[in-house]
Amino acid sequence: MKIDQAYSGNVFILSSVDYEKSQAVIYGMPMDYTVSFRPGSRFGPAAIRRSSIGLEEYSPYLDKHLEEITYFDAGDLLLPFGNAGKSLDLIGEYVRRLLNDGKVPVGLGGEHLVSWPVIREVFAKYPDLHLIHIDAHADLREQYEGEPLSHSTPIRKAAELIGGKRVYQFGIRSGMREEFAWGRENVNFFPFDVLEPLQKVLPQLEGKPVYVTIDIDVLDPSAAPGTGTAEAGGITSKELLGAVHAIAKSGANVVGFDLVEVAPIYDPTEQTPIVAAKLIREMLLGFLK
Repeated sequence: MKIDQAYSGNVFILSSVDYEKSQAVIYGMPMDYTVSFRPGSRFGPAAIRRSSIGLEEYSPYLDKHLEEITYFDAGDLLLPFGNAGKSLDLIGEYVRRLLNDGKVPVGLGGEHLVSWPVIREVFAKYPDLHLIHIDAHADLREQYEGEPLSHSTPIRKAAELIGGKRVYQFGIRSGMREEFAWGRENVNFFPFDVLEPLQKVLPQLEGKPVYVTIDIDVLDPSAAPGTGTAEAGGITSKELLGAVHAIAKSGANVVGFDLVEVAPIYDPTEQTPIVAAKLIREMLLGFLK
């Protein structure tokens, strides 16, 4: 590995330069065209990479070092600005190639809609796929202002594709009354809290393929103000790290994961991409076997 590549901030810390030998591929999805409040998450992937250079390479939580795993950082995908449909198609095509090459896709967002084509492609490879969704928002709308392609709709689309009983939602504290009603009836819906209900359901996922998608706004804005639609009343970074570690230590087979909605312009302290980078480190070390 070249030192300038490992620490330049252009790639996630200690990324391998060897795609073929890597277990996982980190890729950025710089899209924020459908956000309903504040844009800027298209700059999230680059900010997470920059912040990663401040991380220790060793995780005392998991007693693992980044040198023990191999992952390649492909940089950000080139997406046609403003064209949500074409961008989603390109993301899906790229992830399909990663899966065909036997890689674990590790996505950096970007608005949460970018997770939809990824889940679709992972489901095509793993028909028994289950989804863990950790977020402040339900994302269960059929459309937003008449537009079905919205960052308010990806989990509804995923539930309708893979089956609602394979979807597990945690930390939800914002959404329409209709979303909450639909969630309680159709998916495994755990509003407000994350770690305690997650620990209770993880035994059900033992041995099953699982995709994990985390929206940084599940954190309280005091811990992560740099996001487009901040919601008061969130969890601490300690609890979110605990959730990642619980998944890592469970018997679930994590076949892909992402972290989305980091919008660095709203956080001059850079705490939001810093915590996001640490979460990615813990997911890499915990989820890659």
